[in-house]
Amino acid sequence: MRLVAKAEGLDVKLLARKIASGRVVIPSNILRKKGKVCGIGEGLKTKVNANIGTSQGSSRIAVELKKLKISVDNGADAVMDLSTAGDLRAIRKAILRASPVPVGTVPIYEAVVAADRKKRPIPSITAEDMLAVLEEQAREGVDFFTIHSGVTRKAVDCLKKQGRVIGVVSRGGAIIVEWMAHNRRENPFYEEFDRVLEIAHKYDVTLSLGDGMRPGCLADASDRAQIQELMTLGELSGRAKRAGVQVMIEGPGHVPINQIEANILLEKDICHGAPFYVLGPLVTDIAPGYDHITSAIGGALAAAHGADFLCYVTPSEHLGLPSVDDVKTGVISARIAAHAADIAKGVKGAIDWDIAISAARKKRDWHKQFALAIDPARAKEYRNRSKPAAKDVCTMCGQYCSMKISEEYLG
Repeated sequence: MRLVAKAEGLDVKLLARKIASGRVVIPSNILRKKGKVCGIGEGLKTKVNANIGTSQGSSRIAVELKKLKISVDNGADAVMDLSTAGDLRAIRKAILRASPVPVGTVPIYEAVVAADRKKRPIPSITAEDMLAVLEEQAREGVDFFTIHSGVTRKAVDCLKKQGRVIGVVSRGGAIIVEWMAHNRRENPFYEEFDRVLEIAHKYDVTLSLGDGMRPGCLADASDRAQIQELMTLGELSGRAKRAGVQVMIEGPGHVPINQIEANILLEKDICHGAPFYVLGPLVTDIAPGYDHITSAIGGALAAAHGADFLCYVTPSEHLGLPSVDDVKTGVISARIAAHAADIAKGVKGAIDWDIAISAARKKRDWHKQFALAIDPARAKEYRNRSKPAAKDVCTMCGQYCSMKISEEYLG
């Protein structure tokens, strides 16, 4: 708490009260030391998460460690290991050892992969299997879990009755839906939520209650299935708070601009002010290859209205596993959105960065501009490749530089 309070410029007692009220979380497993801790929630800087991890198309640990490094080097506040191929435990342990920032996981993935390797179908996984994975990952030092406890039979019924253009797009949510359908039983993560809380409390793992019913396209946004799940997460977040477990709520991925504010306000009201962790949101469905942009637009608006934690989206979203370069682009895009929102929210010191780079721009102090840029290497690259005729101007205006002309008369 002292480290976070110092980083945020807050009184530590005020921060402690926010944590006690459930409006701020600090994901930090008691068994793993980190170089950086971060607070997420009300009155704090908007934080950014980067997803990394293997898939059937690529299961090399070395590549994921490169993604981790480039994420952290470019300002990601946390990472999630979403691996589904290779030696999941070895990959996770390597990421936990190398990561100076909090690490999150989706434990149901490991349960499913373990079953598949034993030639067992998803419905054969037991509640004990699922909880055993939680316990193991917590012992290894994972700082936060995505748990799809809100994907209940009632939420599935809502989806079936209303219908959707795209059904369930959450991988974890779809797994739970399949399990419930075949077993004709309620979601184990909902039925056994008290045991989930026991594990989280034991290791101080923050629960990130997943949005398994999130809309996967604009036409499905804010429908009954999504809202039913949110109501369940409101119930569960209250139970977590009473059990002394830190909790945040995950939010929708595809949302029209005019529905973003309502989604944020609804989550804050239903979930007792718990920090809101949003994927994007993406504000249009037509831009494969550019979804880091559609996400940054939505993320800036969502955070300005009160979202606390942005999960990055890379240019390869909907198309394939991101490359190392995609990861960097995703992190930078999300950080731009987060910073723009912090200015709108009046976060202490946010505008100072913009004022400093603007002062350097007025003086045509290129080196200082590069130093202050969110991506110094990219800024320097554009400057150098344009080959300006004079050191104090750029090739856009040249001798007609407005700042150079006006400073003679305006100072």
